[in-house]
Parts: sequence; C-alpha cells; structure tokens
Amino acid sequence: MTDYKALTQQYEIDVYPRRDVVLVKGKGARLWDDQGNEYIDMAAGISVANIGHSNSKIVEALSKQAATLITCPNTFYNDTKAVFLEKLFTIVPKNLTKAFLTNSGTEAVEAAIKFARLNTKKTKFIAAMKGFHGRTMGALSATYKTEYREGFGPLVPGFSFVPFNNFEKLAAAVDDDTAGIILEPIQGEGGINIGQKEYFQKVRQLCDEKGIMLIIDEIQTGFCRTGKMFAIENLGIEADMMTLAKSIAGGFPMGALLCSDKIQIEKSKHGSTFGGNPLACAAGIAAIEFMLENKLWEEAELKGKYFKDKLEKYSLSKVRDIRVVGLMIGIELKDKSQPIIVELLSKGIISLPAGTTVLRLLPPLVISYEDLDTVIEKLAGILQ
Repeated sequence: MTDYKALTQQYEIDVYPRRDVVLVKGKGARLWDDQGNEYIDMAAGISVANIGHSNSKIVEALSKQAATLITCPNTFYNDTKAVFLEKLFTIVPKNLTKAFLTNSGTEAVEAAIKFARLNTKKTKFIAAMKGFHGRTMGALSATYKTEYREGFGPLVPGFSFVPFNNFEKLAAAVDDDTAGIILEPIQGEGGINIGQKEYFQKVRQLCDEKGIMLIIDEIQTGFCRTGKMFAIENLGIEADMMTLAKSIAGGFPMGALLCSDKIQIEKSKHGSTFGGNPLACAAGIAAIEFMLENKLWEEAELKGKYFKDKLEKYSLSKVRDIRVVGLMIGIELKDKSQPIIVELLSKGIISLPAGTTVLRLLPPLVISYEDLDTVIEKLAGILQ
C-alpha cells in the first residue's frame, strides 16, 4: 500500500502542523481517511466546504466546463466568467458594483491594499489586533499574529494595529495619511470575536469623514456562514471594498475583491493569470445556485442556534464562553484547545483551533441535525 504520509514528508516543504490522518474522500459533512475511518467534519476546510464536500452541482459544473474550456487569459472575454459575475452581483451588497477575481483570499487582500493606496494617494492602514488577512507580504502586514510575521521583515510599511471593537483606540490611530481600515466582521483565526454593530457604524462614519477606504474581510464569514449571505448584513453598514474567497466556489480555489464606485483602476495597474478562470467561475455559479436554492443562510442560523442551545444544557466545567453566529462557533476553554482537538479527532470529529484556547467549529452548512447531536454528545463528554 502506498505510504502517502512518507511521500508528502519527502517532497513537500514542511510548513504545516500535520494531523496524523490521510484524507482521501468527502461527501456532505463526512470525510474518510485511507484506512476507511469516517469523520464528521466540523471544519469544512476552514469554512471552504460550506455547501458540503463533493457537492454534486459542483462536480457536474466542473466536469462540463473542463470538457469545454479550462483557461482563458483575462485579455479576452469569457462566457462563463460573465455569467458568474452576473450571478455574484445578485447576492452581494448593492453598493458593491465591480469585482476583481483572484485565486485566493490573500490575493484579494493584496488587491485591496493596492487599490486603496492608488485611489486615496495615501499609504497607511489600520488593522485589528487578533485579525487575520493572509500570508502574502501585504496581507501578512495586515495580520496581527507575531508568529506569522517573524522572520519576514521588513514587511510592507505603514500598518498599525488597534484593539478590536475599541473605537476610541482606532480613531486615535488615524492620521492624514491613513488610506484604509481593514476589519473582519467576526475574527475567525483570532478566536471567533464578534464585531459590535455600533463599533462598525462609528468606523464607517469616521472613514466617510476622513476619506478612508473601509475594507471588510468576509473571506471566512461570507456565503451564508453567519446566518446571512454576508456578515456585513448584521452590521448595517456598507464597505468600500469587500474581500471574498474560501466557499465562493464550493471548494474550488477562488477569491474576489468587490469594490464600490469609489474605486477606480486604470488598465494594466493590476492583474492575475488564473484569476476568474472558466473552471473556477463554473464552480462559483454552481455554488451560488446551491446556496440560493437551499437557503443555506437559514440553515446556518437554525443549526447554529440548535447547537448552542443544546450544548449549553450541559454543565461544561472546562468552558469559559460559547460564541455562536450562524454556524461559526467558538468555544473558549479554560485551558489550551489543542488537547481537545486531538481527543475529538480520536472520536471521529475534525475541529480547529482559533488562537490558543478557543475551539473553532465551522461545519458544512448542509450538516444534518443527527451529526450535530453526535458532535454535541461527544463534546459534552470531553468538556464536562
């Protein structure tokens, strides 16, 4: 039998903290390893498989498009891309009118940084402590965690960090050279920290007063995850730019930067070889259609409430707090989360950390109530 772990260890640069499992198959909210073991997936590839693994609409769309046209340079128009863009702009906030398509979330953030500087003629950015926006040089400069940044300096200059949900600290950091403020509606990597509506409304007003671009990062929160199509809908504000990725194309690599009419870019100022390729756009069309047909935002809202209400009935001595918005779940523990993650894996449940002490759960939105019951039961047994 082929030793997939050994092959990976031999040839791949070892930057990932591995779990000792080889995943080979997925369907819906279930995954299987090369030994035939079955898992309930409470991670969804970090909020990527919102519509479930190997969704039949995605499989069909990719197969059909692959047999037709896989790649098309952006110096030509393409039918599938045009249809995807039309579909995308039926679901995004109405003030966002144009898109730059990418292959990932970090590329969308890179574009946002460039576009903000170009349009404001200013250079500085303000981001939040505990925020995460990606690992390429510009996006990394907006990412707070020291461990991610160490050894890569000097990063892009002009980035500063302020406490999340603290408007006074943010306002004090603004100066005449502030081009943009970049924030997540809910900090995913940082611990499922939920943005306050009043805070975001004050930030929006400040940006209007100072000519600052407000960049909302919906890479992890977008596409029905929080009980709305996008988390910004809970905040009552508009973004100047919004970054998307992860679940945008049902698991196929894709991202997007959405812009309001404030953003104007000259030809040849930015580009991407693979961004918005026909294969990704075909998957994106299928993913959005599935979300709309199945009202996945409602599924997320109902299942998140069900999960929280049922879990809180247990006396959980190891838990400080449970934070839930839709099916974006953070369980803050009194100790480190990693041992819990390892124990859950041994019981057939895949989960995630969010910082040192938060257990993060981001299941596919198509997960069944029976699977949620199983997860709750096993979680309660560990956390009591």
